[in-house]
Amino acid sequence: MATYEDLPPSMIKRLAKELKNLDKSLPKGISVGINDDDFSVSEADIEVPVTANENNVSRMKQLLSRDFRRPPLKGRSPDQESIGSETKRSSVSSGSRSHNRKEFLSRFVDSQTLTARLEDWFELISENSGQKKSAFDVPFELIELQKFDYALEGVSFQQLVRMPSAVYASTSDAVEATAYLAIEDFLHASVKGLWEAFWSQDDPMPFSVACLYNENLKFYQAEKAIGNGKLGGLCATGVLLNNPRHPHGKWDHILELALLRPDIGSVAAGSDRQLSLSVLGEALFYAIRMLLSRSLSRLNFSESPNCAYVLLVDSQHGGVVKVEGDVDKLEFDVNNVYNCSVDWIKKHCKVTVSPVDRIWNKLGNANWGDIGALQVLFATFHCIVQYSGMPKHSIEDLAADHGPRLLTRRVARQLGDSRVNGHGLFRFQQRSVSPEIVEVPDESIKIKSEELIMKLDVGSVLWLEDSECQKGYQINDVLHNNELRYYIASPVNDPGKSLYLYVGSHPSQLEPAWEDMNLWYQVQRQTKILAIMRQKGLSSKYLPQLSASGRIVHPGQCRKPSSGGNCDHPWCGTPILVTSPVGETVVDMVNAGRFGLDEAIRCCHDCVSALSMASSADIRHGDIRPENIICVVSGGRHPYFVLVGWGHAILEDRDRPAMNLHFSSTYALQEGKLCSASDAESLVYVLYFACGGALPDLDSVEGALQWRENSWSRRLIQKKLGELSTVLKAFADYVDSLCGTPYPIDYDIWLRRLRRNIHDGDHGKQVDTSG
Repeated sequence: MATYEDLPPSMIKRLAKELKNLDKSLPKGISVGINDDDFSVSEADIEVPVTANENNVSRMKQLLSRDFRRPPLKGRSPDQESIGSETKRSSVSSGSRSHNRKEFLSRFVDSQTLTARLEDWFELISENSGQKKSAFDVPFELIELQKFDYALEGVSFQQLVRMPSAVYASTSDAVEATAYLAIEDFLHASVKGLWEAFWSQDDPMPFSVACLYNENLKFYQAEKAIGNGKLGGLCATGVLLNNPRHPHGKWDHILELALLRPDIGSVAAGSDRQLSLSVLGEALFYAIRMLLSRSLSRLNFSESPNCAYVLLVDSQHGGVVKVEGDVDKLEFDVNNVYNCSVDWIKKHCKVTVSPVDRIWNKLGNANWGDIGALQVLFATFHCIVQYSGMPKHSIEDLAADHGPRLLTRRVARQLGDSRVNGHGLFRFQQRSVSPEIVEVPDESIKIKSEELIMKLDVGSVLWLEDSECQKGYQINDVLHNNELRYYIASPVNDPGKSLYLYVGSHPSQLEPAWEDMNLWYQVQRQTKILAIMRQKGLSSKYLPQLSASGRIVHPGQCRKPSSGGNCDHPWCGTPILVTSPVGETVVDMVNAGRFGLDEAIRCCHDCVSALSMASSADIRHGDIRPENIICVVSGGRHPYFVLVGWGHAILEDRDRPAMNLHFSSTYALQEGKLCSASDAESLVYVLYFACGGALPDLDSVEGALQWRENSWSRRLIQKKLGELSTVLKAFADYVDSLCGTPYPIDYDIWLRRLRRNIHDGDHGKQVDTSG
């Protein structure tokens, strides 16, 4: 805290002038409060005690109730604004509200008083929870944590030097000191790893970690606090914005707080006990202080500041408490701060609590990949977003690399052969000796996972609930694509109509992880893409149509909580997607010998038409392969092809296409992105395969790129397509000339050329390309 002598000369001169001239208003941000000995000036939340001259005490007292405001200078932080620029008087009512809020915060200092007055609320919450394991909803869905886990696969967190060890756990001061040091290291490693992975590896991390001292609610480095004998007064560890002007931290600069509570382990996963009121009350106390401080702050928050995260940790376990609410709805009665806070919690606040799980193992090593640490990291990620905005690399960006990373690891460890089967898939069927430790599958986990995976048989009836009504569908056939199951079904009220029905992964299911991610793309992401197509008015018979989407209606009574989420039924919340039309995949046609010259030209024309239509709305497919093209036969009309499987479609630069060693474009394999000709290049590979071209066994991206280079340089693809049709050969040459360039495909000219080569029964009749 600065003294009068520490002030810059310009500030002293300006301050003296303002104090002597009582007819003029003080600059914005300066408020004066005095006693008989001294007074304090707060400019932009910087408190500066100034020793008062006895002759000026009476004059200073006249300024006691006056509040003044000025607008912040653009492009400058509050700490950079000088005390004498842009002075402006605000309304008395606004100043009074700010003064009341500051006074309210200054009196809100006792967590035990708040906790005691929350007893009735906590008992009511516990009674209403009934048989549920937890009285509160969770802050994060498991599917969110699963995607976040995939995104963190390539992230290396710092090795912790100081770690808490439960082997020698006790209540001694030495162990408690070690725990605070370990928590400080853990939070620092977490923030640093997340910042470099999602925001920037080049820019310095703008955060620091320090411990909160209870006596004055200021922050100190753990080593300094312990060395100065303040260990007994430490109550939390916080992640804060760096601010050299405030070495002891500011409350509106706190991203999150971690409370060290030794009894957290008693409510760890698998225990029937719930979080105690004493622990929860303290978490709520600190969360409210954080929210109140943010409401008084001049910081520009990228996301809503009405949400605070408090971590609960001990030497092994950790959990997350999320407190969300608009503090503007809090009644700022400075004479009744705790009752007002309790009333706000009851009426305007949403409290969610994660399960308490392991963060450290028994030797004190951090389990970065386990769900306990994952919950803490996810909360920290959201805190960084509040202060720094959305990351440069989204979770979806990093999670999209999960499949290729898994494929690369399996090949590198020689866990099996990678070869093409009848469906053009990569199956790992043969295991060989590997130097790494191989985990033996737990049968109990397998059984539990199989219970969560919904398997429908022919004749089953499934009911779907969307925003309007419930719809029933009867299963007519069970199909498989890319090792995923999907169905042909008919509406209960229209048995003659056939539709594709996709069943997604249950929100709580984490295993098998790779399969669940593919299900997410097949159902949830594809639902989003088809809905966008509908909103943008894309209508073509060569594109799939969204028939229905929603959640499954499971048997029995649904006990879904009123606040949202799912009930305890293993099917509750499972997403469903229904599309049309239904047809035979190109893979099945090739295997049955029903794909000839006419089918090849028509397939090329119809897929180019679909790509042209989608590109008009800036949508690219990103996953063209034989399984994602179907041939539809409708009555007596000529068959036509539909491009399906839009789950990996590219809407913006951060989206990533699917990776397929045989059918992905060269640019996609090299850069992980699509160029303007990438979808057309993938279509050429599909036509090459469908027309009898030989696909080699590929087990790496390098091998796939080498095969492409050899095939194009030796014109093997053009020669194979030229054996059937000169127009297909010309199309391949055209695509080859554009691969990897920014030049767009001229779809119109190729649609005209392909249309002239389609041989219909009615000569002279043009093919309808409008859909």
